[in-house]
Amino acid sequence: MMPRGVAGLAVFILLAWAMSENRRRVSVKLIAVGIGAQLLLGLVLLKLPACMQFFLLLNEAVMALVAATTAGTSFVFGYLGGGELPFTKTYPGASFILAFRALPLVLVISALSSLLFHWRILPLVVQGFSWCLKKTMGVGGAEGLAVSANVFVGMVESPLFVRPYLEAMTRSELFTLMTAGMATIAGTVMVLYASILGDIIPGVMGHILTASIISVPAAVTVAKVMIPETKAPTGGALAASSEVTGSMDAITRGTLKGVELLINIVAMLVVLVALVHLLNAVLGLLPDFGESPLTLQRVLGAIMAPVVWLMGVPWAEAATAGSLMGVKIVLNELLAYLELSRLPAGTLGESSLLIMTYAMCGFANPGSLGIMIGGLGTMAPKRRSEIVALGLRSVVAGILATCMTGAVVGIFGAP
Repeated sequence: MMPRGVAGLAVFILLAWAMSENRRRVSVKLIAVGIGAQLLLGLVLLKLPACMQFFLLLNEAVMALVAATTAGTSFVFGYLGGGELPFTKTYPGASFILAFRALPLVLVISALSSLLFHWRILPLVVQGFSWCLKKTMGVGGAEGLAVSANVFVGMVESPLFVRPYLEAMTRSELFTLMTAGMATIAGTVMVLYASILGDIIPGVMGHILTASIISVPAAVTVAKVMIPETKAPTGGALAASSEVTGSMDAITRGTLKGVELLINIVAMLVVLVALVHLLNAVLGLLPDFGESPLTLQRVLGAIMAPVVWLMGVPWAEAATAGSLMGVKIVLNELLAYLELSRLPAGTLGESSLLIMTYAMCGFANPGSLGIMIGGLGTMAPKRRSEIVALGLRSVVAGILATCMTGAVVGIFGAP
């Protein structure tokens, strides 16, 4: 019997084709290569024992980063940041305060990313990914480099690698870059999400990194279906320049960027949780549906249930998984991951937990769109109107790409 995920891949590609600007120019070969690359990456990264071992090593690295961050937060914030409690803990997790324990990881990862970039380690890794994309999917050098960078850095940072080429990029290349930004997450929050899900998904850091890697060919495929390439690709080598004068300067600059990101995350969490609560209060004024009050989560669960079912989630769990996907789309993936971590044990099976971890691993939401338009519009002011016009499409394309990644996990199942 054909896995449901195979049908899901076909449906998601058909949806992208239905929204295409030029259906006649869609390349069947590129679709085949893109889906083939996703399936191959899924098989290698999810099923080979060596990769499983790599996941365990990554998880140990995450735990080391968490321990190092806790050393810093406990020194600064005392027991609020993980130090010794001056009272008896009444229940597990009672002393865990998100703002003082988990979120400061962003600062550490931001500083490390800046240092690795200064040491030329991160650019080499990115160029390796770019070469693979160029050889397999035929994308241009500048486009492939910027898309590959999204595996490790954010949607605003990755275009900096090819900033001199942004004005000259084709419409299709620009859209592919935007879609890749929506379909992946940044390394600065990767460890944060891994720390949130660490207790319910073994080796979750490896899975989150794998999700971003698998989503890259999906993002390119969906983008090229929705806006096919009609011009010659833009070449380009690594063009990012750095004003960093030394390792300590790199750490300082990275930390300051991390502070800005941390404040944004805290502010968005406070506002979005408050807005969801207000919306649920309004919906609660309506008559109960199915003997329970109507909430945003229940509405989104009903809408997204068929989508997650196509990825491979059992129908009995589809409403719960669909509500998580809806929260991720309407609000952001951090809130969705937080809700996933708080689900009662057994609500979602092992396979469903993994599918949702992969499917929600992307920045595609309205808040991210504002960030992308602001960042890209500043780097390529002459194309701001085009970037704005492509914005909503890039969110939809990013969602389809991560849904394809969830379907790939549904095909191969839990490791």
